[in-house]
Amino acid sequence: MRNRVVVTGMGAITPVGIGLEATWKALLVGQSGVRSITSFDVSGFPTQFAATVEGFDPTQYLDFKEAKRMARFSQFATVATMEALKHAMLDLSKEDPTRVGLEIGTAIGGINIIEEQAHTFRERGPGRVNPTLVPVIIANAAACHIAIMLGIKGPTNSPVAACATGTMAVGQALRQLQWGYADVMIAGGTEAAITPLALAAFSRLGALSTLNAEPQKACRPFDAKRDGTVMGEGAVVMVLETLEHAHRRGAPVLAEVTGYGLTEDAYHIAAPDPTGDGPARAMRLALSDAGVSPQEVGLIIPHGTGTPLNDVSETRACKTVFGERAYCIPISSNKSMVGHLLGAAGAVSAMVAVLAMHNNQVPPTINLENPDPECDLDYVPNQARDVHVDTAIANAFGFGGQNATVVLRRVPPE
Repeated sequence: MRNRVVVTGMGAITPVGIGLEATWKALLVGQSGVRSITSFDVSGFPTQFAATVEGFDPTQYLDFKEAKRMARFSQFATVATMEALKHAMLDLSKEDPTRVGLEIGTAIGGINIIEEQAHTFRERGPGRVNPTLVPVIIANAAACHIAIMLGIKGPTNSPVAACATGTMAVGQALRQLQWGYADVMIAGGTEAAITPLALAAFSRLGALSTLNAEPQKACRPFDAKRDGTVMGEGAVVMVLETLEHAHRRGAPVLAEVTGYGLTEDAYHIAAPDPTGDGPARAMRLALSDAGVSPQEVGLIIPHGTGTPLNDVSETRACKTVFGERAYCIPISSNKSMVGHLLGAAGAVSAMVAVLAMHNNQVPPTINLENPDPECDLDYVPNQARDVHVDTAIANAFGFGGQNATVVLRRVPPE
């Protein structure tokens, strides 16, 4: 008998708000966090904008020396974790530290520090490279910083699955709890990859919009004139617990996590399978794992990147799984507002699914002005919608063909 698993707290640092409440309010009104890049010179770049987190000062939340030992992606994750624990009203000093674990992933890690130190190496030689470079930039740094700071000694992992990372983190945390390896799991994704090299690389790949004249309209999921995604940064972290543990401590329960599916396209290192086969299988696996039929799903939070290939393949996948009912399910892409948070993107979508069920409101997909005939489902264009949802799925698909889906349900009955 598998343990039931619930979400009891969440924390968010996103381009539209520092904190969960600010982020949710901004999403509901369709506020865009996309803006021209000012942190470095973008002249000569095909894309000159991104969805950046503005006004974030880690020393407002962390000790100065502690913050200095972290890359920006670790700072985001740590602060989001602190908010999630507070939201869950979870006092870790009262928990067995060996029964609390972490699944905090990132796709890119500390690339900003790598770029800075590469410059130092070239200009000043190997003797001037920061001796703490390796533990700062590695992908597991965020999870391990949090574990050390909070004294967490349970199962700790840092999944890396490109843009499916955040969803994989939630799914892997679900498994740890279902199988009884932990009572509490802190799970999510984090990213801070808006740097000159990363921007240049994603531009050269042809993945980014070039609508420099109107950055806030650049990310246009499912729109006929979409020309690419927008890079974003930030972190979303969730506190997951077994239902028994949450009830025992009287915790607030926001939603239940009931299913998880993970598949591989085996098609191309950067492009999705145009048939949508891999995403369709991920959704079906997750629904089967949850014991949920396609007819029960009332909301889809898609990967919805705004790239020409991804949006069509995901639409096809939804039709494969849900048939004619796909036309009746609201589909809301938060990337139209927060951009593509890469390793954190799936965690953002899981957060949106939880809040949509909890508040009976679905945020809009903004900038959807010219519907693509090949993307003909209900994408909640431009205005939030009041919808009662009992079951939602959140999708995330990564470079290399990794596809992940989680199923979430309304607060379970007492």
